[in-house]
Amino acid sequence: METKFTLYNTLTRRKEEFEPINPPHVGMYVCGPTVYGDPHLGHARPAVTFDLLFRYLRSLGYKVRYVRNITDVGHLEHDADEGEDKISKKARLEQLEPMEVAHYYTERYHRAMDALNVLSPSIEPHASGHIIEQIAMVREILDNGFAYESNGSVYFDVDKYNEKYRYGRLSGRNLEDIVANTRELDGQSDKRRSYDFALWKKAAPEHIMRWPSPWSDGFPGWHMECSAMSAKYLGRRFDIHGGGMDLMFPHHECEIAQSTAAQGYDSAKYWVHNNMITINGRKMGKSLGNFITLEELFAGRHELLAQPYSPMTIRFFVLQAHYRSTLDFSNEALQAAEKGLDRLMKGVEALEKIRPSADSTVDPSELETRCREALDDDLNSPMAISALFDWVRVINQLVEGQQRITEADLERLRGIVHRYVFEILGLRDEKAAASGGGRDLVTPLVELLLGMRQTAKAEKNWPLADKIRDGLTAAGIRVKDRKDGCDWEIE
Repeated sequence: METKFTLYNTLTRRKEEFEPINPPHVGMYVCGPTVYGDPHLGHARPAVTFDLLFRYLRSLGYKVRYVRNITDVGHLEHDADEGEDKISKKARLEQLEPMEVAHYYTERYHRAMDALNVLSPSIEPHASGHIIEQIAMVREILDNGFAYESNGSVYFDVDKYNEKYRYGRLSGRNLEDIVANTRELDGQSDKRRSYDFALWKKAAPEHIMRWPSPWSDGFPGWHMECSAMSAKYLGRRFDIHGGGMDLMFPHHECEIAQSTAAQGYDSAKYWVHNNMITINGRKMGKSLGNFITLEELFAGRHELLAQPYSPMTIRFFVLQAHYRSTLDFSNEALQAAEKGLDRLMKGVEALEKIRPSADSTVDPSELETRCREALDDDLNSPMAISALFDWVRVINQLVEGQQRITEADLERLRGIVHRYVFEILGLRDEKAAASGGGRDLVTPLVELLLGMRQTAKAEKNWPLADKIRDGLTAAGIRVKDRKDGCDWEIE
């Protein structure tokens, strides 16, 4: 099977065949969370999207160094020249150290990622642990003439940069539009122009987190951390930079400008962006009352939720949509995802009920080809899931004896299904986990009871047969009678 993996490159606005800079090694940097609050539904989509990319690249044989940063303390959100860092503000209000706040929410983020079966990245650097690297990159940009110092702060000179390079390449904006849509700040004396952005900011007296630098005691600009940390751990030229579409401008646009100003070229070869999650067609936000944390989703504790939804339901919900399409949350959509996931897991379980034949009327390589072609086409997880659902029907036909499969082909089919469902899509059988290890622990008891029921039926002891069946049903075991016996499944 000869297929080529393609990714949509936001920078070039087209699908491109993936060709690593230094094969088989792949460097991937993804913007992680700012840890000042509980992880929410908006965190789930990029986490699952880039976990899928990480898993698939590894399945193709690449050695992936996956770096996902933690934005903890120090910066002002979105380069504001006024205001207060959100973590510092929470620390001040709750009389805690900023690092206590950052650590608390980082741990909660990690627990949520574990629940979603998101693999840990290769490296997870913190912005506050890389101040020296950020200061060094600010020096480079200053030395190359693309920044200026003003009253202890350092700003990126967008006009100067735009004369030699183009500012706005990633987002498709031109400087004239940016100028027209940028609000001039009254009484602002530090910046030369309102659209210049901070590389280093002098700390106000009330700002808790600050570090010494050649220019002032202060803190780095928001964009600087990703440019500096990606260069440190992946080199000055690496393969993939990812993140949510909301980061495209200004964050990723400014990253490109910083890296190019420092080294003469952009750092990333492929820029990959997942689209947003909306709730009933509206953007998620606390002010709109539709902001849902992952903990609320798992427990069902939110006025918009009709029920709790398991972590794998959320993961499956995300995977059912292509990562570049808008994903709209609703109870109906999550309930549909829950039913779809249950159907898929029952199909996986049914693989163990198939009895091999002397010949095959089905070819498992068809499933392998469809899943591989789907994921090779810009990580098209919905098409891969569609192929798996089609084969759930085939699996049920094999169980019922309507199709035949040899023992060798059956082992191949089991391997393909397990590889794509569990290893690549990253799903887990939650019902098996909840039962303390799954069906294997209850199988001997159920088989014993079903044997007793078969004997009762043979002796025409219908009340006893019905009593055994009803008892199993009450225990969450559904019994299905067949011509040559019966089958069962955990509901």
